[in-house]
Amino acid sequence: MRFFRSVIFPPNLCVFSSRRQFNSSSSKPQESTVTHAVRRNEPAMDVAVNRDAFRQAVANTLERRLFYIPSFKIYRGVAGLYDYGPPGCAVKANVLAFWRQEDHWVEGIIRICPMEMGDWVVCGDLVVMHLRDFEMIMGMNFLMQAEVSIMPYLRTLAFMEKGTPCNVMAVENQAMETEDGARHFVLEESMLEVDCPCVTPEVVLKASGHVDKFTDLMVKDEKTGTCYRADHLLKDFCNEKLQNDHTLTAEKAAEMRHTLAVLDDLSAEELSAKIKEYGITAPETNNPLSDPYPFNLMFQTSIGPSGLIPGYMRPETAQGIFVNFKDLYYYNGSKLPFAAAQIGQAFRNEISPRQGILRVREFTLAEIEHFVDPEDKSHPKYSEVADLEFLMFPREEQTAGQLARAIQLGEAVSTGIVNNETLAYFIGRVYLFLTRLGIDKDRLRFRQHLANEMAHYAADCWDAEIECSYGWIECVGIADRSAYDLCAHSEKSGVDLVAHEKFPKPREVEKLVITTVKKELGLAFKGNQKMVVESLEAMDEKEALDMKANLESKGEMEFYVCKMGKNVTIKKNMVTISKEKRKEHQRVFTPSVIEPSFGIGRIIYCLFEHCFYTRPSKAGDEQLSVFAFPPLVAPIKCSVFPLVQDKQYDSVAKLISKSLTVAGISHKIDISGATIGKRYARTDELGIPFAITVDSTSSVTIRERDSKDQIRVNIEEVVSVVKEITDGQSSWSDVKVRFPAHSSASK
Repeated sequence: MRFFRSVIFPPNLCVFSSRRQFNSSSSKPQESTVTHAVRRNEPAMDVAVNRDAFRQAVANTLERRLFYIPSFKIYRGVAGLYDYGPPGCAVKANVLAFWRQEDHWVEGIIRICPMEMGDWVVCGDLVVMHLRDFEMIMGMNFLMQAEVSIMPYLRTLAFMEKGTPCNVMAVENQAMETEDGARHFVLEESMLEVDCPCVTPEVVLKASGHVDKFTDLMVKDEKTGTCYRADHLLKDFCNEKLQNDHTLTAEKAAEMRHTLAVLDDLSAEELSAKIKEYGITAPETNNPLSDPYPFNLMFQTSIGPSGLIPGYMRPETAQGIFVNFKDLYYYNGSKLPFAAAQIGQAFRNEISPRQGILRVREFTLAEIEHFVDPEDKSHPKYSEVADLEFLMFPREEQTAGQLARAIQLGEAVSTGIVNNETLAYFIGRVYLFLTRLGIDKDRLRFRQHLANEMAHYAADCWDAEIECSYGWIECVGIADRSAYDLCAHSEKSGVDLVAHEKFPKPREVEKLVITTVKKELGLAFKGNQKMVVESLEAMDEKEALDMKANLESKGEMEFYVCKMGKNVTIKKNMVTISKEKRKEHQRVFTPSVIEPSFGIGRIIYCLFEHCFYTRPSKAGDEQLSVFAFPPLVAPIKCSVFPLVQDKQYDSVAKLISKSLTVAGISHKIDISGATIGKRYARTDELGIPFAITVDSTSSVTIRERDSKDQIRVNIEEVVSVVKEITDGQSSWSDVKVRFPAHSSASK
């Protein structure tokens, strides 16, 4: 459950937003105060200062509490490389576990033993929890049962008399399905998970196009040799001018906005011309810059001691899935649709890494490749997400200079904004995933790629963008890649990566026939003839018919040959394209691919910002940092500490700690002599949602982080109450009405 709170900031620190706000009585978007300030230009510097101050406050807290730190820090670090510390690792693991929605099981022998404070459940030499606590977690008085099956906590229990060992076959420690959107991806969609090597042979990435096209345009400081991304320099210059230059004419401002809109489509020559026109120089030195030139972002290596097999560190995980399609299709019973998933490290040799963990050289990707019949992109679960409404930014609104607006997903499909049901289904699932993690839905939008951003083969592409102090950040890409990837690998490897649809009885169909005239092709392309022939014969129907029309009207046309990596000229006398009627027993086709690709580090950073706030200390003399993580992703679910240093209280705290461990609840025990207020502040800064304070030998208090409200709970019930909330079975509000409130001077 997401807890909402009143956020208090120090005078020099404020939350910002450049998004539109919506009035419930009007469909017209209303400007936020910050957006209005930026439009008026005068206080734009104040907005930037507040944004930077907020970002710095978040970064200071993250580094101080070891969520992440620069790698190789004692050697002054390397740009674009970061280490996750203990709480950062825990948040990342929780995000990935939710993405995968794993089930975790423990096995052991339990017995019921009488102790000073009643009967306790024991597993081996470890005290698990109080008997009544265990009964509550099981959801029934299990001593009265012979053999039961309880989900999701138990698979099989063989219970016997009190005091007799009982075999726990499986106890689940993961959250129940508590609401729509709580089940995600690998488990929910019965995906086939794979784990492929990070080192990839060059031939694979040559076929995918990465060797030739995975580049950014780079410029160098002509005196120091420092490298910069050319488009970033131009983008930063235009944004700075638009925000802070009050002398900028309307005509010049419009020109710069247009430059930003087409930035991704500018060639090296066009970028060079703009950099010279605006007089852009090296940021640190003001030295002149070189002309832009392409720089391949992959880390190159060689495989084996001979160095004869060139390879690269993979820039994405998807290619490992594509090259395994044939085996995965067979494993799935030769049936479509099906999806494969992979979580793993990817590597990109960024020219100028910046923005913390948002733009790094090694990062974690979680990618899904959903293979579907190109003639049927419906989805059986589409109705589950069709009624969702959230901010969408179609390309028409972008080109018209408008802003994102709330659109119902079903409406987006029916009006053709989103290309098909399967693509829409994954857009909806991504929305549910991100908001369930704790991303603010009002600072999340789905932006459709402009025509100049999309690859020629893509049917439709959307990015889930999250707003943070750096602006709108692309965190998830959801693309309909058509059949490009499988076709490219089929052509390069010579292995057919296809699917089959068997007909109940033979069908008479019109079959496309592509006949190449090898003599003419040989004269024209000599040693490259075979590659050209293979590319021509691999054309799909639409591509072949387009070629036929062009050849008949113009006599020749440009044709891209994947293995050659360039266009060639095909003339009318080189190929014949026609249709013939044939009887077929099955249809053979190359599946289309719908690909959601998640940048885990980017999602986590935006989550850090969305969950961060400060509030005054009790004395009012300082601002205390708080991360309001939902229990689902919190690095530690609860803390345990005695109110004062006392042997009895310490014993109870340790016993509760052991019970929490066996129940699978991550926690932090603190029996130091610090004041209770300071211990609360330390746990709040780590984002721990609940604190158990031992102030008696019979009951304890549970404090909720954001409201600072407390309830009193008997010791034998405390673990079950915490598990109930952290598993999402109940909210804090639900639990509060069942237990007496506790007032404390030190909240």
